[in-house]
Amino acid sequence: MATDVLAMVLAGGEGKRLMPLTADRAKPAVPFGGMYRMIDFVLSNLVNGGYLKLVVLTQYKSHSLDRHISTTWRLSTLLGNYVAPVPAQQRLGPRWFAGSADAIHQSMNLIRDEAPRYVVVFGADNIYRMDPEQMVARHVESGAGVTVAAIRQPLSMADQFGVIEVDEGGRRISAFREKPTDARGLPDAPHEVFASMGNYVFTTSVLVDALDRDAADPDSKHDMGGSIVPMLVERGEAGVYDFRDNDVPGQRETERGYWRDVGTLDSFYDAHMDLISVDPEFSLHNPQWPILTSQDPWPPARTVHGSAGRVGTAMESLLAPGSVVSGSSVTRSVLSPGAHVHSWAEVDGSVLMQGVQVGRHAVVRNAILDKDVVVPEGATVGVDLDRDRELYTVSDNGIVVIGKGRQVVP
Repeated sequence: MATDVLAMVLAGGEGKRLMPLTADRAKPAVPFGGMYRMIDFVLSNLVNGGYLKLVVLTQYKSHSLDRHISTTWRLSTLLGNYVAPVPAQQRLGPRWFAGSADAIHQSMNLIRDEAPRYVVVFGADNIYRMDPEQMVARHVESGAGVTVAAIRQPLSMADQFGVIEVDEGGRRISAFREKPTDARGLPDAPHEVFASMGNYVFTTSVLVDALDRDAADPDSKHDMGGSIVPMLVERGEAGVYDFRDNDVPGQRETERGYWRDVGTLDSFYDAHMDLISVDPEFSLHNPQWPILTSQDPWPPARTVHGSAGRVGTAMESLLAPGSVVSGSSVTRSVLSPGAHVHSWAEVDGSVLMQGVQVGRHAVVRNAILDKDVVVPEGATVGVDLDRDRELYTVSDNGIVVIGKGRQVVP
């Protein structure tokens, strides 16, 4: 079955709500979890699931994303496998992608060249584990033209999602509505709704026909969820896949159904906090379904100094290779390669990306510090939010975010 499937990953979003983290990189290229990038999660799911012909459609600020894919995701060309970044080609005229459906329509040559029976279309910027083969098998069994992955959410939160309404059998989609205020509960759980995850499996002939029809409609938004899926719902060709039914090898039962859309600074921060507890909501440790990425030659993480009053400690934290906790205190935090917390400093509830330097006696609380940020000796971040708002980005929930390469004002 894997040889009959082409996987397409949509990675062209600007990620405006993640500024300043997306100031000079695409959203899927944003670092996550200490040593990964967001796109590593969807690519790991697809590769672990046996799908080894993948194209990644990119657009905005894609250099670091293209470089990461090209240097990290090298599969066996001997067996005809590949992960290929494909920037906007302007094959249909001098214009950018007008939406996710238009991105695939402009890249139709990729589908024609591979001639698959099925096309998997997944987003690039969510944090989760999923075995896509199980969803493809359900799609083939159902005979639907498209199958949409869905996650159960409380009925009270329906106005925050694209909601999938189903028939009494719970398998066919009867309506696809964007943030409804009068959503109906599920047949087997009236207090829940299906929220679209933005992951789709298409029968190729159905996808090509739908894209051609959509491209000819001048009033269309040319969006997969807003245009293509509703078209197929009207034709009775759309089915739903309940993410709760997905069994990932090696996954704990408490992680079943974990999926985070990290589209805002607060959701990005919260997803990091999910990683670090004793019993994490989402564990990065699963040898049977690993999250794959490049392994640069960093040395092991270190905690150093053990003298009185100058002890390097890290509790409920993730320390990536190359990070150093030197006579300082790190709690509930994620440190990326090369992050260095110097003596008598305090870091709590924070995400430190590659190369961040926290000077002696500095304090960092509830913050996200992008690559190569420098916190000078004695400086503070997250202590005085009124002052921080004048200097940096502060999220709705009070998380201080400092962009790449900046030096904190003492």
